Amino acid sequence: MTVASLHAPTLRSYLVSANHFPEKLYSLVDSYARAAIFNIFADGIINGHLVVDDDHGSHSFGNPDTSLPTVTLTVRKDRMWTRIMSSSDIGFSEAYLNGDFDVSSMKHLLDLWLDNRATLTGLSSTFSALCSRYSAIAIGALGIRQTLHMSRRNVEVAYDTSNSFFKCFLSDEMMYSCAIWSDAEGGPRGDLVGGPRPGDLEAAQLRKIHALLAKARVRPGDRLLEFGSGWGAMAIQAALLGCTVDTVTLSREQKAETEERARKAGVAERVRVHLCDYRQLPPEFAGAFDAFVSSEMIEAVGSRYLGQFFRILDWALKPDRATIVITATSQPEHRWSEYQPDDFGRHYHWPNSQLPSATSLPVAVQSAVPGKFIFHNLEDHGVHYPRTLREWGRRLEANFSGAVVAELQSRHPQLCDPAALAAFKRKWTYMFVYAEVGFARAYTSLFCWTFARPENIIEPCD
Repeated sequence: MTVASLHAPTLRSYLVSANHFPEKLYSLVDSYARAAIFNIFADGIINGHLVVDDDHGSHSFGNPDTSLPTVTLTVRKDRMWTRIMSSSDIGFSEAYLNGDFDVSSMKHLLDLWLDNRATLTGLSSTFSALCSRYSAIAIGALGIRQTLHMSRRNVEVAYDTSNSFFKCFLSDEMMYSCAIWSDAEGGPRGDLVGGPRPGDLEAAQLRKIHALLAKARVRPGDRLLEFGSGWGAMAIQAALLGCTVDTVTLSREQKAETEERARKAGVAERVRVHLCDYRQLPPEFAGAFDAFVSSEMIEAVGSRYLGQFFRILDWALKPDRATIVITATSQPEHRWSEYQPDDFGRHYHWPNSQLPSATSLPVAVQSAVPGKFIFHNLEDHGVHYPRTLREWGRRLEANFSGAVVAELQSRHPQLCDPAALAAFKRKWTYMFVYAEVGFARAYTSLFCWTFARPENIIEPCD
């Protein structure tokens, strides 16, 4: 998948392009899918109100006399119904990316789905269910999508789009993970109450970085290992505290940016960026580190490799005093499984990722290196993610133009097509809202785990 592979890879589009069947037949398929989904809406939308406007008129589902907002969905192309029936979550997102429909509020539409998901059954066809099951097995049990080769490919898709593109919506330090909001910024809802203010996101991201470094118990002179460099924010802040940092990335773009930022911060001699997989660390790393930190990286490891991941940390960290701090987007226990099917986020933004649950990581640690680390602490940062995502969305809307677009089109000529460029932008705006709703409703969360060597006290208390 490339940056511009945004049009739905459905069986329908393949057959139409190949002229295997006449377009008229697909119109019949679209009509069938529309009728079937309307029946599902009629029976399944109990909470809230949905209005669908298309060439055939206006259609109302649910209860308009409710405190919940009415959501109006305007259909531009009937192909959206076949996309949804054949590909479920991904089909719906691809319909939006390709302009098959507009909606009065994507947030309210996704809220409507969550409010009715127990009764909106039948949206997935047998075909899409089989594809999801295959994807889940490949990601989970077989682990074929977290091999060394695939891990490099996944990073290229997710992060090597363009540094200037990420700069257009991230805060100054370019931390592409959840911030932590305090009363100084109005808390997790401050942007909704008093409006966003310049510098709020930067302050919240620096707070998160220093909170993780405090959990890692690093001190001046310590040596810190990081998996997932991002654009260097964590490594540079640790170096400014007096640590020496070895940070590991698979992204050439991120390596270059991290090294340049470390140079400008005056800590280049204390930040070493390694372009390699975490499974390819140099021998001299054995027992060398006082602490390890990773921020929203472990989702890319996969269940098959979690044991190896923690055995590597046991090998790299000092045996008597060492701490592990990990943050990750997470699934609640009642939905967590090693078998996780493809969805929009996994398909288009973080290829082949697998989300842990609150208890799955401590279990993986004790299974891989029994007794070597104590599970010390768990925090739920999920409440902080919706505002972070809203901030990114506002910045993208304000800055996605001019030089940012020109560089994207220079590097990815397919984005010179206005339709492809619009689909690219929609891919990101949809993700910000899609993830915001998930975190706001605790459908997903963001946990922070701390593990420490046995008898590694935080501070003397006698």
